Amino acid sequence: METKLFNDGLKELKFSVNEAGVTLIKGYASVFNGVDTYGDTIIPGAYEKTLVDRERPILMRWNHFGPIIGKWSVFQEDEKGLYVEGELTPGHSVANDAAASLKHGAVDGLSIGFMVKEADESGPLRKLKEIDLIEISVVEDPADNQARIAQVKCALQECKSLKEVESLIRAQFKLSQTEATAIVASVKRVVHCDSEKADNISAMFDKLKLS
Repeated sequence: METKLFNDGLKELKFSVNEAGVTLIKGYASVFNGVDTYGDTIIPGAYEKTLVDRERPILMRWNHFGPIIGKWSVFQEDEKGLYVEGELTPGHSVANDAAASLKHGAVDGLSIGFMVKEADESGPLRKLKEIDLIEISVVEDPADNQARIAQVKCALQECKSLKEVESLIRAQFKLSQTEATAIVASVKRVVHCDSEKADNISAMFDKLKLS
């Protein structure tokens, strides 16, 4: 699973509290045609298929790998991007903390967790043409590189193929496709040659430099 943060302050992520005391969230989880720090751009229409006839719900999580803190009720792809609305779960301890952080302005980001279904990698930018949306998180920026590495280690457990591993480490560590392929090949050799060395795979990611 890859993740992308769209964080433009409270101009894009808005919240309110209804009469029942439930915190409501609305804003853009993703915008089209921008270029992120990974050199990716999301093309209009990328969410068209994933929003129709879904077999599983699009989860609302805290920081991607935290608990489910609420539910999304509205998903709409418009000319700007992916607009969403949802509500935090009343009485949920982490949801209450998230609501407090939103009200204080300490947290103001939405981030998508997804798998790439179709992309154009022929140019300098990777153009994401079709996305399989898995979850949308309320997020805080990771405090440092170690926090990002911890997220990658958790995400690796979700991967079901070497191709997904390659896509994950390429996106998170800003590597070229060649570099990511070489790392995956090295890991594969380690696992096949000596199972005891597999314990060192996690340590390998600690040594990667994140910008």
